[in-house]
Amino acid sequence: MDAQNAGKLNQLLAELGDTRLVSSRWLRAHGYSNSLVARYMGSGWLVSPARGVYMRRGGRLQWDGVVRSLQLGEGMPLHVGGRFALGLQGHEHYLRLGDAGTITLYGPRQPPGWVGKLSLEQRFEYPGKGPVDLTAVPVTAEVSGTVLSEAGLAWYSAAPGADALVCSTPERAMLELCDGVSGAAEVYEADALMQAMTTLRPQRVGLLLRHCRSIKAKRLFLALADRHRHAWLAHMSLEGVDLGRGKRALVPGGRLHPTYQITLPGDLDEHLA
Repeated sequence: MDAQNAGKLNQLLAELGDTRLVSSRWLRAHGYSNSLVARYMGSGWLVSPARGVYMRRGGRLQWDGVVRSLQLGEGMPLHVGGRFALGLQGHEHYLRLGDAGTITLYGPRQPPGWVGKLSLEQRFEYPGKGPVDLTAVPVTAEVSGTVLSEAGLAWYSAAPGADALVCSTPERAMLELCDGVSGAAEVYEADALMQAMTTLRPQRVGLLLRHCRSIKAKRLFLALADRHRHAWLAHMSLEGVDLGRGKRALVPGGRLHPTYQITLPGDLDEHLA
């Protein structure tokens, strides 16, 4: 291998590190031809965990490395949200068993097909932009926490020393979770999580509610917060928040919340005990 190609290989391996993946598109954009990538594969420097994507031989295939690759490598404005983001931030003991391995990615662009073909313990799901209608933040290593905060997002690490990922803050993650609720079991989970949301920031909650498209998510979020009498509710303005009209039957035979006009299971207190 000549010095130029050796230099390109060393640069690529340094870029990849232990958990990074790069797509064929990324490689072409950075001057790595198909024939050069084939040589790296043949020489044992690279492996392909799924068609169209590569990592260094001996690297570790991990869900957070995949997300980091999508956000910073592929430049996709995706964020980890909903149930998984809440678990990542320390609320995993409130989550239903069996759901901790589903990573929900929100954003205006669907992840590439190779993401679903990776041999990971976790699986990814993509419900689209989600309920919050705020302009997606381009993810770069330089994007500030202030810019992310204005969209209800923040940097989080999956483990001590791991690379940081862009995830929903608890305020946004709870709205995303409420948007996906479709039955009593999911209401119980949302209620248990909301009980722990004692330190939400009222200004951020108000902003996200004003930009939330889902009437169901807003009503459920507020009804559960009201049920637990969180102090931050008194400091939050609902001016400009569209809560729709009429009653919403979330669960059949449930109890109608008098203020937010959405039915909740009548046995919520029993499930919290």
